[in-house]
Amino acid sequence: MIAMEKEFVSLLNRHPGILYKVCSLYCKEPADREDLFQEIVLQLWRAYPGFKNESSVTTWMYRIALNTAISNFRRKAVKVQGVPFSENELQIPDLREDTTDEEVRALYGAIEQLSPIEKAVITLYLDDRSYDEIATIIGITKTNVGVKLNRIKAKLERLLKSTTRY
Repeated sequence: MIAMEKEFVSLLNRHPGILYKVCSLYCKEPADREDLFQEIVLQLWRAYPGFKNESSVTTWMYRIALNTAISNFRRKAVKVQGVPFSENELQIPDLREDTTDEEVRALYGAIEQLSPIEKAVITLYLDDRSYDEIATIIGITKTNVGVKLNRIKAKLERLLKSTTRY
Protein backbone atom coordinates (compact mmCIF):
# COMPACT_ATOMS: atom_id res chain seq x y z
CA MET A 1 0.00 0.00 0.00
CA ILE A 2 2.84 2.42 0.84
CA ALA A 3 4.48 1.89 -2.58
CA MET A 4 1.20 2.54 -4.40
CA GLU A 5 0.64 5.66 -2.28
CA LYS A 6 4.10 7.04 -3.13
CA GLU A 7 3.58 6.23 -6.82
CA PHE A 8 0.23 8.04 -6.76
CA VAL A 9 1.62 11.12 -5.00
CA SER A 10 4.50 11.19 -7.48
CA LEU A 11 2.02 11.06 -10.35
CA LEU A 12 0.09 14.02 -8.94
CA ASN A 13 3.27 15.99 -8.39
CA ARG A 14 4.36 15.37 -12.01
CA HIS A 15 1.08 16.73 -13.45
CA PRO A 16 -0.20 19.45 -11.07
CA GLY A 17 -1.33 21.71 -13.91
CA ILE A 18 -4.14 19.37 -14.91
CA LEU A 19 -5.79 19.53 -11.51
CA TYR A 20 -5.22 23.25 -11.16
CA LYS A 21 -6.69 24.03 -14.60
CA VAL A 22 -9.81 22.01 -13.97
CA CYS A 23 -10.34 23.48 -10.49
CA SER A 24 -9.79 27.03 -11.73
CA LEU A 25 -12.13 26.48 -14.65
CA TYR A 26 -15.07 25.33 -12.54
CA CYS A 27 -14.60 27.32 -9.31
CA LYS A 28 -14.05 31.03 -8.80
CA GLU A 29 -13.55 31.07 -5.03
CA PRO A 30 -10.31 29.71 -3.51
CA ALA A 31 -12.20 27.62 -0.93
CA ASP A 32 -14.34 26.06 -3.67
CA ARG A 33 -11.19 25.31 -5.73
CA GLU A 34 -9.63 23.61 -2.71
CA ASP A 35 -12.77 21.54 -2.13
CA LEU A 36 -12.93 20.49 -5.77
CA PHE A 37 -9.21 19.73 -5.77
CA GLN A 38 -9.68 17.39 -2.79
CA GLU A 39 -12.63 15.69 -4.45
CA ILE A 40 -10.67 15.17 -7.69
CA VAL A 41 -7.70 13.74 -5.76
CA LEU A 42 -10.08 11.40 -3.94
CA GLN A 43 -11.64 10.21 -7.21
CA LEU A 44 -8.20 9.75 -8.78
CA TRP A 45 -7.08 7.75 -5.73
CA ARG A 46 -10.16 5.53 -5.91
CA ALA A 47 -9.63 4.94 -9.63
CA TYR A 48 -5.85 4.52 -9.46
CA PRO A 49 -5.78 0.75 -8.74
CA GLY A 50 -7.86 0.20 -11.91
CA PHE A 51 -5.68 2.33 -14.20
CA LYS A 52 -4.34 -0.04 -16.86
CA ASN A 53 -2.23 2.33 -19.02
CA GLU A 54 -4.65 1.90 -21.94
CA SER A 55 -4.43 5.65 -22.43
CA SER A 56 -1.83 8.18 -21.36
CA VAL A 57 -1.81 9.04 -17.68
CA THR A 58 -2.68 12.66 -18.48
CA THR A 59 -5.70 11.58 -20.52
CA TRP A 60 -6.84 9.42 -17.60
CA MET A 61 -6.30 12.28 -15.13
CA TYR A 62 -8.17 14.80 -17.30
CA ARG A 63 -11.08 12.43 -17.76
CA ILE A 64 -11.52 11.81 -14.04
CA ALA A 65 -10.89 15.46 -13.10
CA LEU A 66 -13.38 16.81 -15.65
CA ASN A 67 -16.02 14.20 -14.83
CA THR A 68 -15.67 15.02 -11.14
CA ALA A 69 -15.83 18.78 -11.77
CA ILE A 70 -18.85 18.50 -14.04
CA SER A 71 -20.67 16.21 -11.60
CA ASN A 72 -19.97 18.62 -8.75
CA PHE A 73 -21.01 21.57 -10.88
CA ARG A 74 -24.32 19.86 -11.65
CA ARG A 75 -24.95 18.99 -8.00
CA LYS A 76 -23.97 22.51 -6.90
CA ALA A 77 -22.75 21.04 -3.62
CA VAL A 78 -19.27 19.64 -3.22
CA LYS A 79 -19.02 16.95 -0.56
CA VAL A 80 -15.44 16.58 0.59
CA GLN A 81 -14.21 13.39 2.18
CA GLY A 82 -10.83 12.70 3.75
CA VAL A 83 -8.09 11.27 1.60
CA PRO A 84 -6.30 8.28 3.20
CA PHE A 85 -2.72 9.28 2.42
CA SER A 86 -0.16 11.67 3.85
CA GLU A 87 -1.04 15.21 2.81
CA ASN A 88 2.46 16.48 3.61
CA GLU A 89 3.84 14.41 0.71
CA LEU A 90 1.48 16.04 -1.79
CA GLN A 91 2.93 19.42 -2.74
CA ILE A 92 0.88 20.93 -5.58
CA PRO A 93 2.15 24.41 -6.48
CA ASP A 94 -0.20 27.25 -7.29
CA LEU A 95 0.28 27.69 -11.03
CA ARG A 96 -1.91 30.75 -11.38
CA GLU A 97 -0.48 33.30 -13.70
CA ASP A 98 -1.56 36.80 -12.85
CA THR A 99 -1.71 38.33 -16.25
CA THR A 100 -2.08 41.95 -17.24
CA ASP A 101 -2.85 41.07 -20.84
CA GLU A 102 -6.40 42.32 -21.38
CA GLU A 103 -7.02 39.99 -24.32
CA VAL A 104 -6.15 36.94 -22.21
CA ARG A 105 -8.37 38.16 -19.37
CA ALA A 106 -11.20 38.77 -21.83
CA LEU A 107 -10.80 35.26 -23.25
CA TYR A 108 -10.93 33.71 -19.78
CA GLY A 109 -13.96 35.84 -18.97
CA ALA A 110 -15.69 34.55 -22.09
CA ILE A 111 -14.73 30.95 -21.29
CA GLU A 112 -16.32 31.34 -17.85
CA GLN A 113 -19.65 31.96 -19.61
CA LEU A 114 -19.57 28.61 -21.42
CA SER A 115 -21.36 25.46 -20.30
CA PRO A 116 -19.36 22.89 -18.31
CA ILE A 117 -18.86 20.64 -21.34
CA GLU A 118 -17.88 23.57 -23.57
CA LYS A 119 -15.35 24.68 -20.95
CA ALA A 120 -13.85 21.21 -20.86
CA VAL A 121 -13.55 20.94 -24.65
CA ILE A 122 -11.99 24.37 -25.15
CA THR A 123 -9.61 23.94 -22.21
CA LEU A 124 -8.32 20.67 -23.63
CA TYR A 125 -8.02 22.28 -27.07
CA LEU A 126 -6.07 25.23 -25.63
CA ASP A 127 -3.88 22.70 -23.82
CA ASP A 128 -2.86 21.34 -27.26
CA ARG A 129 -4.70 18.04 -26.87
CA SER A 130 -5.48 16.21 -30.11
CA TYR A 131 -9.06 15.67 -31.28
CA ASP A 132 -8.59 11.96 -30.53
CA GLU A 133 -7.47 12.67 -26.98
CA ILE A 134 -10.26 15.20 -26.39
CA ALA A 135 -12.77 12.63 -27.67
CA THR A 136 -11.38 10.01 -25.27
CA ILE A 137 -11.38 12.35 -22.27
CA ILE A 138 -14.85 13.80 -22.86
CA GLY A 139 -16.40 10.57 -24.13
CA ILE A 140 -17.59 11.78 -27.52
CA THR A 141 -16.56 11.01 -31.09
CA LYS A 142 -13.68 12.76 -32.83
CA THR A 143 -16.15 14.23 -35.34
CA ASN A 144 -18.26 15.61 -32.49
CA VAL A 145 -15.14 17.24 -31.03
CA GLY A 146 -14.64 19.13 -34.30
CA VAL A 147 -18.27 20.23 -34.41
CA LYS A 148 -18.23 21.33 -30.78
CA LEU A 149 -14.97 23.24 -31.23
CA ASN A 150 -16.32 25.13 -34.23
CA ARG A 151 -19.44 26.09 -32.28
CA ILE A 152 -17.45 27.03 -29.18
CA LYS A 153 -15.05 29.19 -31.20
CA ALA A 154 -17.99 30.99 -32.81
CA LYS A 155 -19.63 31.47 -29.41
CA LEU A 156 -16.40 32.81 -27.90
CA GLU A 157 -16.00 35.19 -30.83
CA ARG A 158 -19.53 36.51 -30.25
CA LEU A 159 -18.91 36.86 -26.50
CA LEU A 160 -15.63 38.67 -27.06
CA LYS A 161 -17.16 41.04 -29.62
CA SER A 162 -20.02 41.86 -27.26
CA THR A 163 -17.61 42.78 -24.45
CA THR A 164 -15.45 45.03 -26.65
CA ARG A 165 -18.31 47.14 -28.01
CA TYR A 166 -18.54 50.64 -26.65
